[in-house]
Amino acid sequence: MIKLVKKIALILVSLNIFIFSQFSYAELSIEITEGVQGAHKIAVVPFANPKGEKLQVEIAQIIASNLARSGYFKALENSQMLAQPTQPAQVKFRNWEALGQDYLVIGVVTKDNNLYHVQMSLFDVYKKSQLKGLRVTVEASSLRMAAHHLSDAIYEKLTGIPGVFTTRIAYVTSELTAQNKRKYNLNIADYDGGNAISIAQSKEPIMSPAWSPKADKIAYVSFENKVSEIFVQALATGKRKSIAKYKGINGAPAWSPDGKRLALTLSKDGNSDIYILTLANKSLKKLTKSWAIDTEAAWSPDGKKILFTSDRGRRPQLYVMDSHGKGVAERITFDGDYNARGSFSANGKSVVMVQGAQGNFRIAVLDLESRTTTVLSNGKQDESPSFAPNGKVIIYARRKGKNDILATVTLDGVTKHDIQHTEGMVREPAWAPRH
Repeated sequence: MIKLVKKIALILVSLNIFIFSQFSYAELSIEITEGVQGAHKIAVVPFANPKGEKLQVEIAQIIASNLARSGYFKALENSQMLAQPTQPAQVKFRNWEALGQDYLVIGVVTKDNNLYHVQMSLFDVYKKSQLKGLRVTVEASSLRMAAHHLSDAIYEKLTGIPGVFTTRIAYVTSELTAQNKRKYNLNIADYDGGNAISIAQSKEPIMSPAWSPKADKIAYVSFENKVSEIFVQALATGKRKSIAKYKGINGAPAWSPDGKRLALTLSKDGNSDIYILTLANKSLKKLTKSWAIDTEAAWSPDGKKILFTSDRGRRPQLYVMDSHGKGVAERITFDGDYNARGSFSANGKSVVMVQGAQGNFRIAVLDLESRTTTVLSNGKQDESPSFAPNGKVIIYARRKGKNDILATVTLDGVTKHDIQHTEGMVREPAWAPRH
């Protein structure tokens, strides 16, 4: 896919057209590919279930996996545990000290009619003290989300950083129908790929999903009417509106932080430029006015700047300009032959991007203060990076064998995980903001 983008970069960067082949829609699953050295050791003991009932989800397993994927923790295998307490009074700290564990999580699930009460306790093993206790009450269908909620609480208590385990992702897949025709799906799921649902389908490509700031709408590009068209869809109702169907390119939508505007790539005037669309009155303002191909806009967290890709220096690089069009654009990337698909971290201190060098395309992060670039991934065709809301993890698409899959990498580049699609390819990930 990256090779295709490179070939058409000087003609049509904004479309990011991708081709799916021979695959079907299915659930996603996590595979650990690289772990972090020196992570805090934590034991998450299997929770006690209501008497005589086997739950559909293993809450402790989900919590342990969440914490391990963050890069800050290494979870103890159940088979290595010397005991499996479920109540604070049953905890013997010497057992966990002997195993070298820093922290311990225990819990119990009880049932009251159709509601499940999930009680969690977090301990500091060496201080021999309880750090946090939390109880959540949910229906059976929300037990997985309860595990994510508890994971967030543990993560924030131990790191001081808000977790992202209750957030969602959007991504695009394709499946072959019984008539051997291709059908594209825009999907949303839990951050780890669980509870996946399709919210839009088309026989033609769907691309560039972008979450609204409140995570209640998604803007995306669809070719269902044989031309590129930008839609905004409400997740609660499924209702959608076409907001851009101009002649030529309609691509790369990006929400302003206040949710009132969208930055778009349009070529209605003959050249690919960045425009700002005000949703309330549908007014359109042209932001870039160069001979170059300008595309893939992204807003700074304060809404004052626009980051975009341009080939005005003869090769695709990242530029920043005032979101009202004042002044001139400043080039911010100089390492590598190709830098594109940029976006800001939530604190505005760094930019994630696709960097091309010597024929390889990898995920990289630019520190805006030091102007230091760090390459995070090690594939040959990595693309479509998106920051987690806490800025500590990045999701992206990569090639694995003959398949295209999603993957995550921590900001230091040390901890990597693959989010496996059971069959075929999955692309265009976008991490939803916390809501």
